[in-house]
Amino acid sequence: QVQLVESGGGLVQPGGSLRLSCAASGSIFSIRAMGWYRQAPGKQRELVAVTTNGGTTNYADSVKGRFTISRDNIRNTVYLQMNSLKPEDTAIYYCNAGSGGLNYWGKGTLVTVSS
Repeated sequence: QVQLVESGGGLVQPGGSLRLSCAASGSIFSIRAMGWYRQAPGKQRELVAVTTNGGTTNYADSVKGRFTISRDNIRNTVYLQMNSLKPEDTAIYYCNAGSGGLNYWGKGTLVTVSS
């Protein structure tokens, strides 16, 4: 079992920045990849960014050049640095961990981009 706890969401103006954090605990040795997804009102959950144990990262086209995913293996934490935020980035952001063929999810943190 893997437990994930997100933090760092909030209200930010367009063009602003936020950094999300996701702390993992439990069977962290089995985690193969960690990432961030988001779900906007009335829309399906979508991949934002993912990083693997091998260091590979992938981003949704809509966030490339603005968001950066990083991982601190000592603190068992994955981060999502979000810059140049747009109103369309407003969503609940969920942390995800892939482990042993299973997907684990955090409860999510709300990001609202509005003036």
